[in-house]
Amino acid sequence: MERELLYKKRKLLTVITEASIERKVTADVLKLGAKGYTVCGASGQGHRGIREADWDANRNVRIEVVCSEQVARAITEHLVDTYYKDYAMIVLLADVEVIRPEKF
Repeated sequence: MERELLYKKRKLLTVITEASIERKVTADVLKLGAKGYTVCGASGQGHRGIREADWDANRNVRIEVVCSEQVARAITEHLVDTYYKDYAMIVLLADVEVIRPEKF
């Protein structure tokens, strides 16, 4: 017998930024209402050149947050106002569906 899972809509906020501000950004994310986040290393190439993870001062991190749209927008506005001018940062926002919405 197949069961049907109940999906609920949430936002996936992805922040790719310099590792040097990881702790500040994750603290801000929690203060602004997210219930959690995931962080992993990131490397790649963009308009600022190649960012490789072989030297700590040059490392990037990818921070992912699943949350409500209201929380995602508040975090995005804060990040743009606080960090965009002085740090390499990309913020992405996407619609996702989750099975246990109470976790997010």
